[in-house]
Order: sequence, then structure tokens, then C-alpha cells
Amino acid sequence: MTVQIQNQKVRKAVIPAAGLGTRFLPATKAIAKEMLPIVDKPTIQFIVEEALKSGIEDILIVTGKAKRPIEDHFDSNIELEMSLKEKGKDDLLKLVEETTDINLHFIRQSHPKGLGHAVLQAKAFIGDEPFVVMLGDDLMESEIPLTKQLINDYEKTHASTIAVMKVPHQEVDKYGVIAPSGETEKGLFNVANFVEKPAIENAPSDLAIIGRYLLTPEIFDILDTQKPGAGNEIQLTDAIERLNKTQRVFAREFTGKRYDVGDKFGFVETTIEYGLTHPQIKEALHDYIIKKAKELTALDKSDKKTT
Repeated sequence: MTVQIQNQKVRKAVIPAAGLGTRFLPATKAIAKEMLPIVDKPTIQFIVEEALKSGIEDILIVTGKAKRPIEDHFDSNIELEMSLKEKGKDDLLKLVEETTDINLHFIRQSHPKGLGHAVLQAKAFIGDEPFVVMLGDDLMESEIPLTKQLINDYEKTHASTIAVMKVPHQEVDKYGVIAPSGETEKGLFNVANFVEKPAIENAPSDLAIIGRYLLTPEIFDILDTQKPGAGNEIQLTDAIERLNKTQRVFAREFTGKRYDVGDKFGFVETTIEYGLTHPQIKEALHDYIIKKAKELTALDKSDKKTT
């Protein structure tokens, strides 16, 4: 078992990005799901920005086949940068350069064996340090970034902490769910059990695991021997449940806004809400939504009159 070094700074993050993106076919047949844009910014860039705002210094992105565009996005493009500079497009040049000045590393997951297997690919990169795992399907909005909240908790407990959020009870079978056993402080729970995708009638709570994890390095020894679980994949939740039997694992309840960009409706919702804050299109989008709402209201009234 790896010996945990106490009081280490959390400075590394792992972003699994090897999924096939089947929920967005045919778009993801040739395009990495993580590169689908929210207006003008790829979804994975939101994740990277959250990591940097939380004080993360080094980021490992676990990729797979057809994910080369992710690497290209965060690499320099000399020809583009020179062209923007020559044309005096300094604002655009700044946007491009902001995506390259980051300590990013990449490793490929050769076989899609589940989230736990993807995280295991980071073992050499992480070494004996605590680290965060950030899933690209979940964009989080809060005054203090959720990743930073988990880091703040670790600085007090020196223990793994998993982000959770209350979800409608009829949806608990889509998530890993915790069985809380009391709060140590407001929003920070001790956990009796972690259950991956429980049957609705058997779910121990409505607190579902969302896409942010702070883990101690002992998780790798467990993942090395973790047997496949739900979906015949190596589930990270199952490994965390085993970790919880040997050292405390906490759950931090997130109370901000979560956007599920791994779902078609969630993706559209996120695009609209982000668009309403985008300086270049927010006014036009606002006017369009009002106009469309009036048209739909009129149509609905017309349909009711004819029935």
C-alpha cells in the first residue's frame, strides 16, 4: 500500500477524455466530444480553466483514438498567431495564446475499460501526491470553483473528498450515490457507503456523485486490482468504496449550478445560458429568445382554439 504523505499541496489534476461520445453521434464520429463548443469555447477548456482557477499547476488529459484535436487546441499555432499579430487582432491573439501557456500532459487510454481504468493511466504522473479528477461532462458554476472547494476540504482533513449533489430521486440510477452518515460541518458528509448506479428503490440517498473528485494516491493500488463492475467496466466509484474501508472518504455537497453537457438537452441549455452572458451575442440572443417565446405562446393558444 502506498504511504500517504501528509500536508501535501494538491497541485495535479486528471481529466479523463477518452470516451467515444456516442450520445452525440453523428457529430462525434470524427470530432472529439470534448471539442464541441459552448458558443465559441470547447467544453474541455472550461474544465481546464476551473483547474487553473483552483490553483492546479499540472494537468494530465487521458485521451483515446480520434482525440488528437484536444492536443492541437492546447498547442501553439504559429501560423495563426503570426497572422493575427500582423492584422492587429490583439484580442483574438490573446484568446489563442491563453490556451497554450498551461502545463498540460497527455496519455492515451488504449482500451475504453471505464472511468476507473482511465484514472489508473495517471498513476506514474501523480506518484505519491493527492490529486483531483475532473470529468468533462460536468461544468460547474459557483463563486468558489468546486475543485477549489474540494482542495480546501483536503487541507483540513487530508482525506479523499468526493463532490455530490442532490438529484431527483427518479434519476439516482444514473449516478454513483452515497449513503451519508452525518455531517462533520455544513455540507461535508461522512460516508458509510458508495453505490454505483443503484436501483431507484434501493438508493441510500439522493446525493449523487458529480464530476469532481479529490483522491489520495492510495486509490491506484486499489484500481490495480479492481474488478469490472456496472457495464463490465472498472468503476471509480467501486474503488472509492474500497478506499473508504481503509481510510476516511468524505463527500462535499455542491450547491452551485451544474451543467450536464454530456446530455443533448443539457448541452443546448448550457449553450443558451453561456450565450446570454457572452459580450458579443448576449443582446441579440436575449431578443431572439423573447421573440421566439412570444411566437410559441401564440402558436400554443392557436392550437388550443382548434382543439
